[in-house]
Formats: sequence, structure tokens, C-alpha cells
Amino acid sequence: MTCCLSYTTNAMLPRRAFLGSALALAAGPGLAQPRRDSAPLILATEAPPDLDPQGWLVSEKFDGSRAWWDGSRLRFRSGLPIMAPAWFTAALPAQALDGELWLARGRFEELSGIVRRQQPVDADWRRVRLLVFELPGAGGTFAQRAARIQQLSAQQPASSPWRAVEQFELPSAAALKARLHEVVNAGGEGLMLHRADALYETGRSPALLKLKPLQDADAVVVGHQPGQGRHAGRLGALKVRTQEGREFLLGTGFTDEQRDQPPAVGTVVTFTYQGTTAQGVPRFASFLRVRSV
Repeated sequence: MTCCLSYTTNAMLPRRAFLGSALALAAGPGLAQPRRDSAPLILATEAPPDLDPQGWLVSEKFDGSRAWWDGSRLRFRSGLPIMAPAWFTAALPAQALDGELWLARGRFEELSGIVRRQQPVDADWRRVRLLVFELPGAGGTFAQRAARIQQLSAQQPASSPWRAVEQFELPSAAALKARLHEVVNAGGEGLMLHRADALYETGRSPALLKLKPLQDADAVVVGHQPGQGRHAGRLGALKVRTQEGREFLLGTGFTDEQRDQPPAVGTVVTFTYQGTTAQGVPRFASFLRVRSV
């Protein structure tokens, strides 16, 4: 298995597809759905290759759930409410906050289960922290806003359920690559980069970048799944088995020619992925190539 630098794309969005949407089911048939307000948040774009990080503030990309505190309500990015305990929200300031609900590295699935419950479990929420990296709607540059977040956080007791995300500067692309590998090797998800001189804005912005590693591994083709829609009559996905014996469907990354003439059963293929689930199944697996023998 190898690891190399790569950059995230919108194809990864389904991983965070819950974004609180499961909470809408809580209302039940015939009842009013929870209020959904658009979150005035900045969204990240892909980091370009060989980015020079000078002029950017860098932080860890936490594997949690995006959360927006508007001064009175805690919500998912979708606008749906997060049913946090009253003591949790009571500790948040009147200042609007943008951050990530987080447990620990590699604990996304557990965190997701905690924050989506309609009836919060105090014992679980005591382990959750809101890691704040932005002040929605605030003035000044991002460097100034980040300093303000640090000031607010420093005024909180050690038991506070929220804290500021550490922002740091790096001198070169080599230093950025080294920090990414350091974070990933320690179990982290990747890095975020925010222009230090950027004013606050909403929507997807080149002033906020995400940088994540891409891993690759081999698997043997054990079956073919037919396609649907525009792929009807040709390959939809390969059923593959890893050397650890885990089987899953590999359905993206193919050219039209490869879908017309897919790798035969028994062929060893290389796929890329970004970490694994708690069951060890590769996340966001995508076909890369047939492995040459």
C-alpha cells in the first residue's frame, strides 16, 4: 500500500450527506418538519498541486460533523437543528460560531451517531467538543478573526464544550507536505488552508482549501454488476476482494471503454481510497488501473 498527495472533490460529498438530514425523519408522518435555514458558511475548494502555503493559515481537517451556532441555535450545515443538551448550548457565546463537532481522530461514525439522535445522551455529549474555526459574518481578515476565536476560547473554563482550532503558518510546500503526512500518520484526516487576508464570505470559495491524502491498494475482481441508466448494457461496478478478504463494489473511475470491456474476473486491479470504515471497507474507492504483472 502506498500513500501520495491528492486533493478532494465534490464526489466525496455523500460521506457527509447526513449533514443533519436524518433529523428530518424525527417529525414523523403528518407532523411539521424541523425548520431548515440556509447556513451562511464558507465552503472549501480543492487545494491546487504544489501550493505555496505562505499567506495561508493552516489547521487540521477534523473528521467530525460541521456545526453552525448562530448565537441561540446549534444546527447542521443543512440548517436542520442539532439536538444538543441544554448545558452544551448554554456554554456557547452569543457570538456566531462555525466549527466541527468532534470526538477524536478516526471516530466519525461514532460521532455521527451521537449528534443525530433526537434525544441527546448526556454521557455521550460530554465527550463531544465543538472545534471552532470561523466567526460567521464577522469583520476583519481571517487572521484577525482567528485571533478573536483564540481570545474567546482562552476565556472559557477547561470544561467548556468548545475550543478554538489551532491555526499555524508553514514556510513552504515541502513543509506543508510534511505536516500533512504527520497528521495523517497520526490518524488525522488532512489539512485545511485559509487565506490569512481573506474577508468573510459564504459559499464555495478559493480562499478556503482542503487537502487530504489519497491511498491506493490492490484487489482481485470477483464479479461484475450491470449498469443502469446511461450505463445500461455495460459495467456498473466491479465486485472486488482485497487481500484481507473484504469484498465491496468498485463503481467509479472507469472510462466508457473500460465499462464496455471491463477487467475479467480474476484480474488484479488497483484502486484509490481515503481511509476505511470501522469495518475496514475502503472509503470513496475509485478504480485506478489494471495492475501490470
